[in-house]
Amino acid sequence: MADFPNLSRRGFLNRSAAVGGLLVVPGLLTACSKTDAGSVQGEGALDKLRKQGFVRVAYANEAPYGYLEGKELKGEAPTLHREVFKALGVDELKPTLSEWDGLIPGLQAGKYDVVSAGMAITPERCANAIFSEPEFISPTALMVKKGNPRKVTDLASAKAAGITVGVMSGAVEGSYAKGAGIAEDRIKTLQKPQDGADAVKGGRVDAFLLTGISLRWLARTNPDTEVTEAFLPELDGKKQYSPGGAVFNQGNGDLRDAFNRELKKIVSDRSRYVSLLEPYGFGATEIPPATLKTAELCKG
Repeated sequence: MADFPNLSRRGFLNRSAAVGGLLVVPGLLTACSKTDAGSVQGEGALDKLRKQGFVRVAYANEAPYGYLEGKELKGEAPTLHREVFKALGVDELKPTLSEWDGLIPGLQAGKYDVVSAGMAITPERCANAIFSEPEFISPTALMVKKGNPRKVTDLASAKAAGITVGVMSGAVEGSYAKGAGIAEDRIKTLQKPQDGADAVKGGRVDAFLLTGISLRWLARTNPDTEVTEAFLPELDGKKQYSPGGAVFNQGNGDLRDAFNRELKKIVSDRSRYVSLLEPYGFGATEIPPATLKTAELCKG
């Protein structure tokens, strides 16, 4: 069970954080090329991947998004991406571990072909790489004691019940709670997810607020808790979807487009999506709506 030490780098806790690193100059990758590291870029990249029989993917070892268990690459992103690339005629994912902040720079340097790490789609990242359409959204949920004694279902009911809500330090969920009108003295700051679970079990908070994905994964090792149905919080009148997707080099638009075509087939099939990703804490509430488009997300 992962402790989610790097959620802020994912973008859930700091959605506007830019990924630093090298910038790609448009035009440099228009012709198909193969780097020393073995990645393929430019027009015809998919054909080269089919011929070599594998695609190099980067992961950041963050459960449940993309992580290595023994010698097997698991998680939301590798599971979806394996299905997509098999449909495209590329049977194998070859994983490369990267620090979170090195994922996009490594992609630009040709160390791999795709980032398979559940990366949040933000305008700053869109300036340095290209994203697939959303492969998941991250609605919020509440972790409560088993039986949900205060009967809370969302932030409105939490406010009405006058409960104490735990949030992670520096997390965007703190702003969600304040935006819902929960008094500041009813919002308690915690340092990491397990602290939140412990606070719920110990009665120091009545509920712990985080993404449903993270809380369902956390609940596996905290059996005295349960997680409410996920919901979309609002901030300044806007629903907070927090979508993530696969990431490609800026010269690989054709590869990204082919990926999107196969991804759409999975995302449009509710039962298939859930059966693939339910082992990692993803369910129907994480399926991105068809109207949510990366082009608009990249505009901010």
